[in-house]
Formats: sequence, structure tokens, C-alpha cells
Amino acid sequence: MSAHTPSLGAVLRGLRTRRGWTLKEMSVETGIPLSTLSKVEHDRLTLTYDKLQQLARRLGLRMSELFAEDADPAPQAVTARRSIGDMEHAVRVETPNYDYFYLCTELRRKRMIPAITKIRAKTSQQFGDLVRHPGEEFIYVLKGGVVVNTEFYDPLTLVEGQSIYLDSSMGHAYLAVQGCDEAIVLGVMSSPEEELMEELLAIHAAQREAEMPSAPPKKGRRKRG
Repeated sequence: MSAHTPSLGAVLRGLRTRRGWTLKEMSVETGIPLSTLSKVEHDRLTLTYDKLQQLARRLGLRMSELFAEDADPAPQAVTARRSIGDMEHAVRVETPNYDYFYLCTELRRKRMIPAITKIRAKTSQQFGDLVRHPGEEFIYVLKGGVVVNTEFYDPLTLVEGQSIYLDSSMGHAYLAVQGCDEAIVLGVMSSPEEELMEELLAIHAAQREAEMPSAPPKKGRRKRG
């Protein structure tokens, strides 16, 4: 029988159950509307990075702990663990230019983070600054074409079936090739750092903030004479 990969809703429901809270009590403790929590628990809605950050802060948890079902942090010499991942139960992070689907998120203390990414950004201006984080990563193109921009190399175009392995501490960015509305890649990030997931989420938050259009200044009213 296959192991079931819990969704974000299942993770939140588990946190709430362990604390003995009703949905209403969870809403009061986290500051997130009851209706929103209910939809998340029933996998009808996901949370933005800002809401996940708020949830972790109000619950007294690190961000990475929201993506772990097991509350016991003690390491094991031989884990014999496994996790079955699919898009339906992935933890999704949305930005205007990208959708990230993090797989197998119930496992704690992972040294590899697998994700499916849908890439829509086509220019460096849309992507923003090159990103850097500890470790290494592997990207395999499932659909469309991807331009790989890196700090020390000329841009490289990958098509379906091609892949790249690179040092993640080197500035890098992935763009959809011109004429491709959306490219889809499988990525695996690895690092000796246990907080890699938290660092990746922080990068997404910075990207989302950079992608949001700035509000025009409000015009002042003229005083009548």
C-alpha cells in the first residue's frame, strides 16, 4: 500500500489536532479567518507566503516546521523512510511569474528538496535579481524551453529532455524561452543546511514583492477657496 503524502491542509489539521483546538480557536490564535482555514484544511485553498509566515510566527514555529507532519525532531541513524509525491498534494507557492509545487513536504530534515516549477517569466527584468542559496541543484526540462542565466557563464538554452546541474550559491535564474507561454521543469535542490526550505520560501517572498506593481501616488484634494 502506497504511503500518502499529506497536503498543506492535512499538515495544518494535524497541528490543530495536536494542540486540541477547534477551527475557531485556531483562527483566533493565528489571526487567519476561520473560513480560510477551513478551505485550506479541505484542500480547496492554499496560503500565500505572507500567510504562512504569519501562521508560523503566531504558532511559535519555524517556517520549515509547517512542512513537517512528524513532530519528533530527533534524527535516526537509519530512517528507512519514503514519501510518495504528486501535484495534487504538493505545497504550492504562487507568484505572477512562477508556480512552485514542493513535493514530499511531510519529511523532516531533508537534504534534497524536489519541486515542479512552472516558469512564465521571459526576461531578466521580470525575474529580478539572480538568486543564490546554499548547496547544489539539478533542473530537468519537462515541457517547453528554458534559458538558464548564471553569474559566471553565458546564457544557455535547454529544451525538453535536457538538464543542468549547478552550484546554487552562484547567482542563477530560469526564464521561459520566447514563444513559450509556460515552461515546466523538475528541480531538485540539495544542501547540508537544514533550513534550505525556509530560505527558498524567503526567496519566493522577495520575488513576489518585486513582481507586485507599485501603487500610484494618491492625489491630494484641492481646497476650495
